[in-house]
Amino acid sequence: MSNFVVGAVWAVLAACMIFIVSLPINLQTHLVLGGIILAIMITMKLLRLDGTWRVIALALGVAMVLRYVYWRTTSTIPPTSQLENFIPGLLLYIAEMYSVIMLFLSLFIVAKPLPPRAPALVNDEELPRVDVFIPTYDESSRMLADTIAAAKAMDYPQDRVTVWLLDDGGTVQKRNSDDVQTAQAAQKRHVELQKLCVELGAKYLTRERNEHAKAGNLNNGLAHSDSELIAVFDADHAPTRSFLRETVGYFKEDPKLFLVQTPHFFLNPDPLERNLRTFEKMPSENEMFYGVIQRGLDKWNASFFCGSAAVLSRKALEETNGFSGTSITEDCETAIELHSRGWNSIYVDKPLIAGLQPASFASLIGQRSRWAQGMMQILRFRFPLLKRGLTLPQRLCYMSSTLFWLFPFPRTIFLFAPLCYLFFDLQVFTASGGEFFAYTLSYIAVNLMIQNYLYGRFRWPWISELYEYIQSVHLLPAVVSVMLNPRKPTFKVTAKDESISTNRLSELSRPFFVIFAVLLIAVGVSAWRIYAEPWKADVTLVVGGWNLLNLILAGCALGVVSERREWSSTRRIKVNRRCEFGHDNAWLPATIEDVSVNGARVRVYGADTPDFVAQGTTAIRFQLLSGAEIGELPIVVRNQSKEGDTFVLGCQYVRSAADHHRYAADLVFANPEQWSQFQESRRRNPGVVGGTLWFLQLAFYQTWRGLTYLVRYLRSSEPAPQPLPQPRSAR
Repeated sequence: MSNFVVGAVWAVLAACMIFIVSLPINLQTHLVLGGIILAIMITMKLLRLDGTWRVIALALGVAMVLRYVYWRTTSTIPPTSQLENFIPGLLLYIAEMYSVIMLFLSLFIVAKPLPPRAPALVNDEELPRVDVFIPTYDESSRMLADTIAAAKAMDYPQDRVTVWLLDDGGTVQKRNSDDVQTAQAAQKRHVELQKLCVELGAKYLTRERNEHAKAGNLNNGLAHSDSELIAVFDADHAPTRSFLRETVGYFKEDPKLFLVQTPHFFLNPDPLERNLRTFEKMPSENEMFYGVIQRGLDKWNASFFCGSAAVLSRKALEETNGFSGTSITEDCETAIELHSRGWNSIYVDKPLIAGLQPASFASLIGQRSRWAQGMMQILRFRFPLLKRGLTLPQRLCYMSSTLFWLFPFPRTIFLFAPLCYLFFDLQVFTASGGEFFAYTLSYIAVNLMIQNYLYGRFRWPWISELYEYIQSVHLLPAVVSVMLNPRKPTFKVTAKDESISTNRLSELSRPFFVIFAVLLIAVGVSAWRIYAEPWKADVTLVVGGWNLLNLILAGCALGVVSERREWSSTRRIKVNRRCEFGHDNAWLPATIEDVSVNGARVRVYGADTPDFVAQGTTAIRFQLLSGAEIGELPIVVRNQSKEGDTFVLGCQYVRSAADHHRYAADLVFANPEQWSQFQESRRRNPGVVGGTLWFLQLAFYQTWRGLTYLVRYLRSSEPAPQPLPQPRSAR
């Protein structure tokens, strides 16, 4: 009976909303209504009202969005008799409706995300056996050594966990390649990694042929192992000590659980964060997904496998003959198949691994192209909306995850639609400038408020638009390609551990400067048309403002593709650990203040510190988080400075033995709290107005910086002037 009453109430509210949305009101009333709704939403946000109040605020925002949709659908589409206007107008309308659909799907998923759930406590005697898979293709042995060492140091009974290095770079196929260099490199890698695994206590496994990419590599690992659970870490994803303790307990609670997924935390900035210098002060791009969206998906039992930092059930995988390999995003595809068979998933919102993300813009585009193409393959071959076995919420969740990657189409349309009017006088909508301004302004303002409600601490205003724009330029051809030939894409490994040695323009930067130039010309055309065609000034002003917004985004993107030099592949994370600095039997008290994958900052308390440094290779020794053992890690001091009575040393690790990788992993990866603290230090909500002003300031500076890089590039590309010919001397 109660369900019937609740359903009836929602039906009445929906009917009221439809009535309000379709109510014929004049422009002034619409503006007043929009202002009232915005004021209510802002007030609720400032008062930090949550729960039911949050849903009410979002519902008010949805009403304004629907009113905009009603207006666009019934009053603004050009007539079919004017094909030159109707076709671009219809494309713009479809792009806007796509955005509205994605907004509604987001509201469904994340309006009330699931709160965290603690795992069941399991006695050591009852803990399940776990096989840890570390698939690799071309990653360096140093990187792999850190990941293996961190995996071996996990807090778990050693007789119940086996670490496997699954090497696809040393297969028999590659070692017998007709290309001599490829064969020699594969053989060298094969021998080197076998030795590394012996030293670190892991098992090395390769296979005959490189078939089905990462999915095939993982399935080969399944065929050679037998533990109940499978933990998967990418080659650069080093786990914390508590990873298994924080995850395996859930499998004891639910026999139908196939997945426990944890977030991906990255030690280095992506190209946007590095080039715009936002890594330490603004949440990373992936934090919106792992901090909000995955929690929302978890509410509907639709949290999916992200390829790493996860634990899976062997029993579930055996039901589907292992990891799916139809698409090049085997992780999400595997999750869809298992969800459709009645298996469950859980998301643990705590960073329990630390990894690396692409450092160069070209590598970022390569990675995102694979994700986009893989999701398009899933949309084509699995089509979640009609996938038998999925619940309705799961179907909507997976449709949201796959349809998202169509964003290059609407983003491109939004970029060029105003140019259709400014350059060619095409009427892509039929409305006065005042109507378009009023409805669009209220829609954008409400949309920004909704986004702030959903993602405020995790995604600042206009950053999503910037990320979509910088990707769309190169992702659009990739998405079109997979639509035309769904089986064409192949799996490509993302470049890791990169460093940018010089300030330079990205090799993919040219289209961004061309687009910026076109948009800048359009600004001049807008000004000229306002002067030459005053009877159209209202429409031209609105469209010109739209183009100006695109220009600001495009200008900021110039800073993204202007690569800043950065020697180190990772950033330092603040810590506070007691240690000793010295060598042999002479040691001074010290504190480790920050760490990275390659080195640490150490504060030494002792007047004779410079004498120690002058003697050459020294070491730091500290108590490992794994117990009472003391680790002694050799270092080389790269720089030193005196601060009061202490000396601050910049140190680089010297990993000359297997134990040194273990000690470095304990320093950098063992403690998950340092990752959580770093994330929390960046998570603040600047608000819609504050965030917009900050973005404008950022965009103006990055536009100037990008143009400066372009000028330097053009000057360096000019041929050197030839010396003038000297006149011959008279004889």
